[in-house]
Amino acid sequence: MDTIIAASRNQHKIVEIEAITKKFGMTIISRDEAGIPKVEIEEDGETFEENSFKKADEIRKMCGKTTIADDSGLMVDYLGGAPGVYSARFAGEDCNDTKNNEKLISLLEGVPYKERRAKFVSVITMVFPDGTSLVARGECEGHIIDTPVGEHGFGYDPLFVPDGFQRTFAQLLPEEKNQISHRAKALAALERLLEERNS
Repeated sequence: MDTIIAASRNQHKIVEIEAITKKFGMTIISRDEAGIPKVEIEEDGETFEENSFKKADEIRKMCGKTTIADDSGLMVDYLGGAPGVYSARFAGEDCNDTKNNEKLISLLEGVPYKERRAKFVSVITMVFPDGTSLVARGECEGHIIDTPVGEHGFGYDPLFVPDGFQRTFAQLLPEEKNQISHRAKALAALERLLEERNS
């Protein structure tokens, strides 16, 4: 396949996507590497799908090449699906991972473990030069714990224990996480869509 431009500037996401897409024969470069102007794309959609498409399509309009964008976040049942599309800015505009995690812990204080169901969601959209697109969604279900554990990953990873594991995402090695993560599932779904498109 041709080189694909990643709409994201988040190196963590690009590395995770690239670790999985290599085996599909996709070469991904960041928008900065592609020389795309440093314009902020406002993520004002109400769903991961809306935000993912908007990011990919805006970049496609700038470069005319195939683009890929991921919009992802954490949805906690007890909080009615929050933080959802606001996952990255849950604790306010100038927040960071630590502040977001602290807010989540405080909102779930006293809530029993079994009621701390949550899922990570990733929606990956690939938009082709002609404007057609493929949309793939992946989910990974689990629970939220009340103290961050682990050194790997980013975001809410230190608080999220995926179903079937006794360790958080941040305790899993990258290759372990890449087999079960929401992003891995979205990329697997994208691979199936690409196979259908090319058959």
